[in-house]
Amino acid sequence: MSIRVAVLGAKGRMGAEACKAISETKDLELVAQIDIGDSLDLLVSSAAQVVVDFTHPDAVMKNLEFAINNGINVVVGTTGFDEAKLAQIKSWLANHSKVGALIAPNFGLGAVLMMQFAAKASKYFDSVEIIELHHPNKADAPSGTATRTAEMITDARRSVKKAAMPDATSSAIDGARGALVGEVPVHSVRLRGLVAHQEVILGDLGETLTIRHDSIDRTGFMPGVLLGIRSVVSHSGLTYGLEHFMDLN
Repeated sequence: MSIRVAVLGAKGRMGAEACKAISETKDLELVAQIDIGDSLDLLVSSAAQVVVDFTHPDAVMKNLEFAINNGINVVVGTTGFDEAKLAQIKSWLANHSKVGALIAPNFGLGAVLMMQFAAKASKYFDSVEIIELHHPNKADAPSGTATRTAEMITDARRSVKKAAMPDATSSAIDGARGALVGEVPVHSVRLRGLVAHQEVILGDLGETLTIRHDSIDRTGFMPGVLLGIRSVVSHSGLTYGLEHFMDLN
């Protein structure tokens, strides 16, 4: 039996790609394409089992509240989530024990692996910084991927009691050293011609290691989106990060 899927933000670039990928997949059925001006009631009338959200950080929480309260599983590619928003989603899910929610900072399988590799490598290097590069229409900075990567790196370094990173900067223009996320400086680039790119630079005496992922086209995110849709229906509660649905052991 096919999984019935609705897409929010269906006219956007990511939403349109998601609609196309879902329509071309035999075990999924695209039952609603919703965008600005459309009623969220379409999620209920279409009997959607999963809603994929590629909207905007200002709209996503209202969308998730509606979906969860109506018993619909959610797969979220919209970014801009902090601890307060995640806690709010958990509180909604607590009243709907059979509903699953996947919040994915990145749906690129290569990007997820990049984040995993960077966290593992950070235990062995004194220094690490992140440069994330995106198209100029992106609403948030740093990106959700960079924020999540920095959090993972910080947790990994703390787990082995790494010393603070060396940095003798005593005078700097505001922002020159990036934004500190956990213990990691993150630098955001917004440039016409880019899609989504990130590199993690690690350094120690006598060597550096650069781990980079490039999204060349939005179609590259679709295998992760489809994986999220198929997995969320059998995983109730909040899942933060696509890696939890991947066999990384």
